[in-house]
Amino acid sequence: MNDRKAELTKISKFIAMLLRHKPETIGLKMDEHGWVSVNDLIEGIRKNKSKSFDMADLEEIVRIDEKQRYALNADKTMIRANQGHSIQVDVGLEKRNPPDILYHGTGEKYVSSIDQQGLLPKSRLYVHLSWDVDTAIKVGRRHGKVVVYKVDAKRMVDDGHDFYLSANNVWLIRAVPACYLSKIEL
Repeated sequence: MNDRKAELTKISKFIAMLLRHKPETIGLKMDEHGWVSVNDLIEGIRKNKSKSFDMADLEEIVRIDEKQRYALNADKTMIRANQGHSIQVDVGLEKRNPPDILYHGTGEKYVSSIDQQGLLPKSRLYVHLSWDVDTAIKVGRRHGKVVVYKVDAKRMVDDGHDFYLSANNVWLIRAVPACYLSKIEL
């Protein structure tokens, strides 16, 4: 990885922290939908992380982010995180009917708690679910030895639970009770 790409990766992680959890870190003003001023974000990054950071760098981060974490508005004056917030924002999620089965990847150290309490959002607003096992495995790797749960989304919908699909195609739900979960063999 070249130096500039490595620097942009670090800045992207910083942006995710700002837009999902702590906009006040660099004095960003966030509206109720999670949008912040692109100019304020760039200026804050210049003061805190990289004096040379500019709009082209920001657009590159948004474009190449494989998880599509960020959205720019039409005139590129505002930016927000698509999901993953721990602060109360309304990113305009609409209820959607999910596929019959979804997946959640986690670390082995969380299995006992999940088996008892189900999937809880912890510090986030929603539990994140994946369309496929491979994505769930990638997510779970961040937490140690991987365990993947299968979520009976069809039964949850039938029982009145609401699902949402984020702008970057992550399924979201407030919680998944343990009765809708089963571990899959990897």
